[in-house]
Amino acid sequence: MTTTTLAVLVPLLPFLGAAAGLLLGRTAPGYVRPLAVLPTLAALVLAVVVAVDQGGGKSIDASRRLTPTGSVPVDLALHLDGFAVLVAVLVGLVATCVQLYSTGYLRDDPRYPSYAALVSLFTSAMLLVVYSGDLMVLLVGWEIMGICSYFLVGHYWETREARAASLKAFLVTKLGDVPFLIGLFALATDAGTFRITGVVQAALTGGIDHPTLIALLLLAGVAGKSAQFPLHTWLPDAMAGPTPVSALIHAATMVAAGIYFVARLLPVFAASAAALTVLAVMAAVTMVGSALAALAQDDIKRVLAYSTIGQLGYMSGALAVGDRGAAVFHLLSHGAFKALLFLAAGVIIHAAGTNSLSAMSRMDGLAKRIPDAYWTMTVALLALAAIPPFAGFFSKEAVLSAAEHTVLGDSTVAPQGTGWIVLIAGLLTALLTAAYATRLWLMAFRGKGAPDPALPQALNSVRAGETPSRQPVAMNAVLWVLAIPSIGFGLTTGYLDDWFDGHALTPALTTSVLSTGVALVGGLVTYATWRHTSALAARIPIGAVAAHPEADGSLVEEEAIASHTPAYGDIASAYDPADPGRLLLGPLHRHAATGFHLDAVYRTLFVRPVLAAASLVRFLDREVVETYVQGAGALPRWLGAAVRKAQTGNVQTYLSALLAGSAVLALVAVVLANANAGS
Repeated sequence: MTTTTLAVLVPLLPFLGAAAGLLLGRTAPGYVRPLAVLPTLAALVLAVVVAVDQGGGKSIDASRRLTPTGSVPVDLALHLDGFAVLVAVLVGLVATCVQLYSTGYLRDDPRYPSYAALVSLFTSAMLLVVYSGDLMVLLVGWEIMGICSYFLVGHYWETREARAASLKAFLVTKLGDVPFLIGLFALATDAGTFRITGVVQAALTGGIDHPTLIALLLLAGVAGKSAQFPLHTWLPDAMAGPTPVSALIHAATMVAAGIYFVARLLPVFAASAAALTVLAVMAAVTMVGSALAALAQDDIKRVLAYSTIGQLGYMSGALAVGDRGAAVFHLLSHGAFKALLFLAAGVIIHAAGTNSLSAMSRMDGLAKRIPDAYWTMTVALLALAAIPPFAGFFSKEAVLSAAEHTVLGDSTVAPQGTGWIVLIAGLLTALLTAAYATRLWLMAFRGKGAPDPALPQALNSVRAGETPSRQPVAMNAVLWVLAIPSIGFGLTTGYLDDWFDGHALTPALTTSVLSTGVALVGGLVTYATWRHTSALAARIPIGAVAAHPEADGSLVEEEAIASHTPAYGDIASAYDPADPGRLLLGPLHRHAATGFHLDAVYRTLFVRPVLAAASLVRFLDREVVETYVQGAGALPRWLGAAVRKAQTGNVQTYLSALLAGSAVLALVAVVLANANAGS
């Protein structure tokens, strides 16, 4: 088979697996798990073969005219360059791990067949985005991912949190997709083609007439899909979905799509200094704000969600200074360790019976009960904190080094000011990232506390580590698979230059020392604060654990999500004086815990006016329009009622009426005849 044929099969196999899984889910449930895992695994193998064949050399393009449009044609096109083939390998790896993990995590879930099919369809859509050489075909995958996220985030639809989160994710991303679609059509109109190679060539030769307007319209869609400020609010709430879905969305599919899109079309954005400046400011606000919010979250998955938003901010920052190699390098590195973080968090929630870090901080021996999750999550958190030699250090350093080059004038793609914005925000975020990563690790694995008298004895046994952990082998095995790239991917920087446009990714001394130094400061300060506050944990017990600690992971997680708000009054935070984040943030904590009230601002500016307008329209429809409609029908109804009374069906009545009518007519005729004779 040719490389092009293999590339076509990569997104096609998961799609066929999804279709077969939906068709056979009820009639042949024994085939559901193989149909979920094997096509995705085969797609991963083929993606690796395609990457090896492409070899970081000249891009491979193939196309077929899809349909004549009368203006700008639409082609079914492939574009395989170094970025595309590497990202496809990441998508295949994470999707395969998620499908394997889900066979254990949702082993007793009655909706597993539809879940597995949607995950396969989600994977296929992202692979279509990655390999697509035409913007319209890319848009198809882009929108399919939005639909899949709606159903997967709302998998636990029995809980109010999941229903609200799925609707919010769909609406917020669609809010960005409207200007995104307008921008795509405007871009194709200026360039005269939807082909990505043609669009890029037009941008490089000055063929785009409205670069700033088009770039800003496209950035709106990217902000929604990749959860960047100000359209990032859907992603923390999306944690109401199953943990494997969170891993897939955060590591390799939906949120990565926006970053990948900008990287593919970077010359379009680089044609406008204003657009790059907007992107830099958006990245800086996203990085710092999300890191502060992560330091205040009580739900372990919400910590990781805000972490994803911040790391995507790093990628946006790299693109803002014109270095797509650094952005995609961090996308690949982050995909590995973020998938590991989420899947390990699923094991922790399953073992602890809660998603609350405050509750975990009262549990003794949790690390001993789940050694696989403990060690692999430690690796992933070190990578997240960018501690050398883990993968996150090398990729984050590539972003900071790109910003430094712009500041020093070594790179002239972006304005010098964007380099300063990204560099300063990146270093501050490195400090905060190490702080919340350290806080998560200490609260989850170094718990100290007494049994809570308000909890049943069985649940206190969970807290004390007396109840053995029974995670399926599939759940633990994929953690070690993902730990390998989390540890070693950064060490491949000297061998990947060809896949990254020949761009060197080796760390620079100045930014390496600065970023590592601030990360160590953040971790050590958090540790010292935890030592100061941990004594309170033994004196202030906190509950809220699942009612069925021995159930499968999906049921435990569903109960943990449903119990957090009733226990603490809030889905995001818990009033815990022993939380080191509360002391570190001080008066800023209550604002950070709510995401700096951005949801409240949106409710005030958008949701309430829309609801008020809807209420007005409903009133006008029911009380005004409906009144006229009912009035128009009332007159014929009254006439019909009057006529209906005369139709009795009694022959004697009809004859009497006929005679009476005849008499009246005769009398009228006589009167008229006499009147005429007298005149």
